[in-house]
Amino acid sequence: MPLYTADALVLRTYKLGEADRIVVFLTRDRGKKRGVAKGARRQRSAFAGALEPLTEVRLAYFEKERRELVGLNYAETRRSPLSLGSQEALGCVSYFAELLDEWAQEADADDRLYRLGASMVEALVAGAPVEPLTRYFEYWLLRLQGVYPEAQGTLSEPAMAFLAGSRVVAPRDVASVPADRRVLGELENVHRALITMHLEKTLKSDRVLRELRRHA
Repeated sequence: MPLYTADALVLRTYKLGEADRIVVFLTRDRGKKRGVAKGARRQRSAFAGALEPLTEVRLAYFEKERRELVGLNYAETRRSPLSLGSQEALGCVSYFAELLDEWAQEADADDRLYRLGASMVEALVAGAPVEPLTRYFEYWLLRLQGVYPEAQGTLSEPAMAFLAGSRVVAPRDVASVPADRRVLGELENVHRALITMHLEKTLKSDRVLRELRRHA
């Protein structure tokens, strides 16, 4: 029964029984995994604080042959978005995690996708502005998946300029790329249409995020 250690991003969790959780996580070297964290819902769990969405962790897990779920041994928090103060920022955390979960493939390593997710955690913790960062993330995610149209003749010049700037700056520096609310709204509509078309559904976290902004 091999034991693996890995850097990982927590994507989502589900309740299991009275005290356990099923954890969906994305590793750098072995793709997306699902595992059981025994006792994770207990007050004094060894996993406390490490299983929130988009938390960057160092974890250990073991696999059994012909078992879909791995067994989580421990998870140590490396970087966590839990310290974010605004509801909109926390809403983005859920949105980013859900998008990564939708596109990541089971047990299929994708270092670029992992690094994109980890860079979002870094940017959020560093205080990057939420709305430009969200458009940046959507653009890069769609681009990495090969579904962002090359010809964007329908986009305005300022929107094209934002995308060009997003190709050359790190996520934490997205504030340096000029974009007003009109441009960000334009890109939001385009990206939402692309995401909905390729996933064939609307994400729950996207609806929650829009509702939070509406009442901000």
